[in-house]
Amino acid sequence: MRKVRQAVLELAGREVVITNPDKPFFPQAGYTKLHLVRYYAAVAEGALRGIAGRPIVLKRYVDGAAGEPFFQKRAPEQRPEWIETVELRFPSGRTAREIVVRDAAQLLWMVNLGCIDLNPHPVRADDLEHPDELRVDLDPGPGVSWDFVRRVTLLVGDVLGERGLRGWPKTSGSRGMHVNVRIQRRWSFAQVRRAALALAREVERRAPDLASSKWWKEERRGVFLDYNQNAKDRTVASAWSVRPTPDARVSMPLEWDEVADCDPAAFTLATAPARFAERGDASAGIDSAAGSLDALLELSASQEAAGLGDAPWPPHYRKQRDEPPRVAPSRGRPRAPALNAAATVSRHSHSSPSPRRRVRRTRSRASNAGRPGIRKRRRGCKWTMSSSTRCAADRPTGLASGSICVTFPRASAHQKIRPSPTMIPGSRARTADYGRARRKRGPAHRRA
Repeated sequence: MRKVRQAVLELAGREVVITNPDKPFFPQAGYTKLHLVRYYAAVAEGALRGIAGRPIVLKRYVDGAAGEPFFQKRAPEQRPEWIETVELRFPSGRTAREIVVRDAAQLLWMVNLGCIDLNPHPVRADDLEHPDELRVDLDPGPGVSWDFVRRVTLLVGDVLGERGLRGWPKTSGSRGMHVNVRIQRRWSFAQVRRAALALAREVERRAPDLASSKWWKEERRGVFLDYNQNAKDRTVASAWSVRPTPDARVSMPLEWDEVADCDPAAFTLATAPARFAERGDASAGIDSAAGSLDALLELSASQEAAGLGDAPWPPHYRKQRDEPPRVAPSRGRPRAPALNAAATVSRHSHSSPSPRRRVRRTRSRASNAGRPGIRKRRRGCKWTMSSSTRCAADRPTGLASGSICVTFPRASAHQKIRPSPTMIPGSRARTADYGRARRKRGPAHRRA
């Protein structure tokens, strides 16, 4: 039987071409790419509620759920003219134009690229610096039962309610739960993350055997409340997203009275459309329930006053001012004991000279004739060596406005060519300095 190479669906007044519709996406469950597309067409109203108007990271499973996905932040260059994009700036300083979905046709076009689940940012395209959603990600550790996850989720709802916020729970589609909180667009990413950290610590304080806010796995117990999901450039699978599990589970929005008895295996690509048709979307009122973070930020301030400072950030983020060391406690170096005043006075009053500081010698990979050079790096040098034969450095101190840093290759009887030093504009160094440095094998940095 000849396979159908493409199918055409019409939604939102547009025709969307689905390539390779018979391609297996969930081989164990028997679902193809066309099954996935038709699912999102059936629940488009609910799925769009979680992603509409938001930049989306494309998580593409080109080989189906069993294959290895890859993240694509930049929108494909070849795309229909009705696909909207917006430029984002990431913590690394780079920028990218990401997809913004507003209707069902745009949603299906994205699914056709191999996107099984939907991963939107917590901001709207018209204001990329102020999130409108706080996300509570409950991640159970190895061996933690599903009952623990449900109990911690209910406790999160209680803490939010006490702070004047309403949470909207949903299954993650995997092993955990998510609670989304719609907030006013008044706070930065750092403030939203700070509020999420305060919430996680409060839940941990109330149920220390069930929940944990510790970043390092070796310190966690029970269910981890991942506060770092609220850092800039982090995304979470949205409601009604299909997850890449063998049975094609769905991240299902729930009512709070369903949490205690819910079974995540009951919500799949095959069963979710019927639930949506019968009961609608449990998170339909989320956009009209935007709350304030003032109460959570006050809780954070009280925790900081009690000695609980910032918690570790993800590895690729810039080091924060009051952040603890980004190293697991088991790998941290023990701190040396502090000296008392008497020992300090005795040490400084000793008349013997201090030992000579050892100069660190490093090798440079590039040199004349391919020979590795050796250079001496002096304190105060801000220049990154790019050659083993010559370099220029702007010294912070000295009589002249600049200086010369010359690196010599290894001694060789066949090496006859001497490199010329590179001068910084304004420097008054002389070429003769190079010869003296060469003969004396002195420090690489010399005053101009």
